[in-house]
Amino acid sequence: MAEEKEQEKKIIIDEDWKTQAHREKEQLKAKTKVEKEEKKQKPASQPLPDADFGTMVSMLATQAMFAMGFIRVEKDKEPAVDLNMAKFNIDLLGVLEEKTKGNLSDDEQKMLTDALAQLRMGYVKAAK
Repeated sequence: MAEEKEQEKKIIIDEDWKTQAHREKEQLKAKTKVEKEEKKQKPASQPLPDADFGTMVSMLATQAMFAMGFIRVEKDKEPAVDLNMAKFNIDLLGVLEEKTKGNLSDDEQKMLTDALAQLRMGYVKAAK
């Protein structure tokens, strides 16, 4: 008799929960879309560095290191190597050194000379 009662049990599906689940899904989708749009519109929250000689040298050196594959964007992904771009950035620093000769402080001259020496050695290593 107990078996007959179990067989007679019917599953009753309440249509309201489906409607509610669909409504919640649509609200979540709309909220996610709004958050993505807000993220796109927000300016960079980090302050920019001072616009000075050291920053310019650092930016060009970083671009050269990135192009040589010494800086990774993603941990597990092999960096793309573009030796032409690396050479271009190193050459730009060389032009900067030539055009500013005699006009830099000792610290600025040392920074530029050291950066160029390291980048040129790195280029030789990356080219092999």
